[in-house]
This record gives sequence, structure tokens and C-alpha cells, in this order.
Amino acid sequence: MDIVLSGIRSTGKLHLGNYYGALLNFTKMQDTSKCYFFIADIHSLTTHPDPKQLHQNVKNVLVDYLAAGIDPEKSVIYVQSDLHETAELYLYLNMHAYMGELAKTASFKEKARKQPENVNAGLLTYPTLMAADILIHNADKVPVGKDQEQHLEMTRKFARRFNNFYGVEYFKEPVAYNFGKELVKIPGLDGSGKMGKSEGNAIYLSDTPKEIEKKVKKALTDSGPTIPNSVKPDYIENLFTILRVVSTEEVVNHYEDQWNRCEIRYGDLKKQLAEDIIKVTTPIRERILEIHNDDNYLRKVTSEGAEKARERASKTIADVREIVGFKKF
Repeated sequence: MDIVLSGIRSTGKLHLGNYYGALLNFTKMQDTSKCYFFIADIHSLTTHPDPKQLHQNVKNVLVDYLAAGIDPEKSVIYVQSDLHETAELYLYLNMHAYMGELAKTASFKEKARKQPENVNAGLLTYPTLMAADILIHNADKVPVGKDQEQHLEMTRKFARRFNNFYGVEYFKEPVAYNFGKELVKIPGLDGSGKMGKSEGNAIYLSDTPKEIEKKVKKALTDSGPTIPNSVKPDYIENLFTILRVVSTEEVVNHYEDQWNRCEIRYGDLKKQLAEDIIKVTTPIRERILEIHNDDNYLRKVTSEGAEKARERASKTIADVREIVGFKKF
């Protein structure tokens, strides 16, 4: 059975983009593969989060994982910092990662622009930590979006470099996995790029119907098309992109037809969009409310998950230590 590995940074509550871009696929993968899903709290340290908020962020992601349908009886769910073996492998891999290649990654350049006062070594070596997350379980497949493809390719490079340097065939070269379909990208409601936890343009899985209606109502629109069958501006196409994901084909065709005939009424479109989003998120939100304060259950899930994750991770570290040359006297 293939081993699948993925994680989400604990920088805020999960949103509609996380659900359709990742979580929905995770729930399918757990029936066909051995899945490890972790909460990337160490990764979040690159932006220096408030220590008081860090635990709450981890809890939010954990609750959202479970509410969205990730089953701890089928998948291994754990917190990244609970698996100390990952940090040790990260150290060893850094000995075979070079500053020049790390500094050229698109994510490092972007983060360095966004937080010029905090260009820390963790940002630089982010791809190495991601590689450690994957290689600690010697995963076969990794569900990744476009923005992580470069990091996955670097993981493959680090695995190959380690094997070549020590003359072993130990680490696999993991491949991208999207459950046989093109990855869904949910755009933000502000007319910009993808929906993001820190972009202020997201609909969270825990949002109430009133909050969803308010956010959709405020989405950017214009006065409507004046030429039949005209191309939609990006901010209007964004609304239709979300509609295609949450609504029926009949609903989508209705509003596409209205657009093409220059009869679109954005108020009706937004009302429909909000209603259909609420249909999707309501069962998840109800489950979130049900388990959010059940700390005993959440503690059980993470402690058992860490124990299961350590079964593979401890063997990997023992093997790597021997390959590197660390011998016991």
C-alpha cells in the first residue's frame, strides 16, 4: 500500500480553499493508502507566531481535520513538533542542502519580500524541513499544490543526493499526487489570487451562515457585461469558479447563460452562492462545534497519532544514523 504524506501549517483556521484543495482529497486517500496527515507547527515558526496563539492554531487545524472527515482510525494524524525524529532528519538533510539552491526558491524570495525584517534561517531551509517531513516516513506520494511543486522536486533532489553520497538506495523519490484530478484552486473573495488564511479573503469552515452571507455579499463585482458572451474579469470569474465547485451544474449553467445574455444580477448570484456554500460547510461547522471543547478526545487523537507516526520515524532515524556513520560503542 502506498504511503501518502501531507500537512497544513498551523497559522489559522482552515477555509473553503483548504477543503476543496486538500481535505476533500485526504478523506478519499485514506481509504486507498496509508496516510500520514500532520499539523505543521514547526513550519509556522518561520513567521514568529505569538506563543500564546500557537497552541490554539494547532487545535483549530486539528479540529478542522477531524470535522472535515479525516478519520484517526484510518489515517495517522499528528502534530509535527511531537515527532522529534523529523527535526533530527532536518538537521542531517541540511548538511546536504546548499545555500545557493535554497536562496533561489520562489517561496524564499516571496517570503523575504513580505517580511524583510525577519528573513530567518528557517525560511531559507523551509524546503529541507518539508523534505524531512516527507522522508521521515519514506512517503511514496505527496498531495501538493502548484506553489509546493518546487519544494517537492527539491525533496526528490535531497533524497537522490543522500543516496548517491552514501552509496545507498534508501530514500524513495516521492511523486505529486492529486487523486487523479486537476487540483482545485479556490480564489479569494477580494478579486485577488487564491483564498488564504492570512489574506483576509477567506470563508472559514467554521463560519456561521450569517458570516458567510456577509462575506459573499461584499465580494467585488461591477456594473455587469454590456457585450454578449464577453470574457469575465478575474474578480467575476473568481465567483463563478467557486460556484462551479459548490453548486449544481444546472445552477452554474443558469448564471453562465445570464452572463452571456448581459442579464446577470449579482445580488441573485451572491445569494445563491452563499446558500450553496452554507450547504457544504454546515455539517462541518456542526462537527467543529461538537468536538472543539472535547480536549480529552483531541489529546487522545494526537497522542495516539504521534505514537503511530513514531513507529516509522524511529526506524528511519536509526537507519539514517547508521548510514551517516554514527555508531554506538
